[in-house]
Amino acid sequence: VVLKNWFSRTGHTWPGDEEKSFVRALTKPDVDIMVKNGELTKRGPDWSMGWSQWQGFNEGIFAIRYALKTLSDNGFHHIALRKASGTGMATVEYMMRHNATTLWESWWRSEDLYSRNHPMLGAMAEWMSSSVAGVSHDATTTGARRMLLWPRFPKSATTLEYASATQGTVRGDYSIAWKFEDLPDDKTQYNSASVRVRVRFVVPPGGEGILRLPIATSSKTTAALRQALVFPDMVSAKSSASRECIRRRKARLGFSYNWEYDRVSKLWYKHENGKAIGTPCQSYLFHSSLEDTKWSDAIDTTLILAERSDTPIAPGLYEVLLTNWLLEKEVEGTGRIGNLPEYYNSDDLGPYCKDSSTFEWDIDDGTHII
Repeated sequence: VVLKNWFSRTGHTWPGDEEKSFVRALTKPDVDIMVKNGELTKRGPDWSMGWSQWQGFNEGIFAIRYALKTLSDNGFHHIALRKASGTGMATVEYMMRHNATTLWESWWRSEDLYSRNHPMLGAMAEWMSSSVAGVSHDATTTGARRMLLWPRFPKSATTLEYASATQGTVRGDYSIAWKFEDLPDDKTQYNSASVRVRVRFVVPPGGEGILRLPIATSSKTTAALRQALVFPDMVSAKSSASRECIRRRKARLGFSYNWEYDRVSKLWYKHENGKAIGTPCQSYLFHSSLEDTKWSDAIDTTLILAERSDTPIAPGLYEVLLTNWLLEKEVEGTGRIGNLPEYYNSDDLGPYCKDSSTFEWDIDDGTHII
């Protein structure tokens, strides 16, 4: 019931002075584009920017962490990704289009009051490593004695094609990376193709891991787990991958534009200008120097995938291969500042909402109640 009510929530226009002055100083073609994208809607007689509940954020310092985590942990990771990758006012993209290189204190622009370098909205960084990539502290232990390896994927490859993260602990670094493979050349099929997903992760010496696989998207999906027979030279792989990423950043392959103000015409214009920030880089776990890794025979873990059971993992380098992973079209909702009738009108909110142990306390319940 809580989720269904939440999904019925909509966004709204934003009356901020900085945003109003920005809109007034746009050219008509730029206004038309932003109207078409749903970034501008009418507030009285004037065009106004709006915040989106499901393609952006209305949450602040406390709610960001729990909004993203609740969605990702309860089978709606694709909606959390939709929020985090949204465009327009009250998104990270909005900050970057205004030349931000650090997070702001507020979702709206401020020239005189709020900080442009502030941790207030930074909880999404923890979510990116724990949910988007899939490495986090296991809830049943403390002090990083055991780490949870739980990769989750978008419905469509148009949202995201790969992710990775490394989590440092007193016992060493835990790393994880996943990527879609066999993606079709025609990107219009990113919403329907059957692909493979390759996941690699490292549990350091003396560490403990718990592997939790995501819910399969098809009855034909299979899973196989194998371990490296000899631990490869990960230091060299990290160094080589880092050098390649630095070269890519120097080529400015990241965020592609920003708004600039022309003091002569007194208008804002979109300046096409590649940046280092936002440059995508693959994980060292998929670096070519690891191609000669000797692996054990694969263990069929399809049953574990179907039963959604957790698997203890000893130290080492591992690989999971998921086959026949069916991509799907993302839900559309009712527009940028609209809601998600696909879910609040549905009686089926997925397997995570069919837990028969409603009255049995689990340590995770505290998080979801908050």
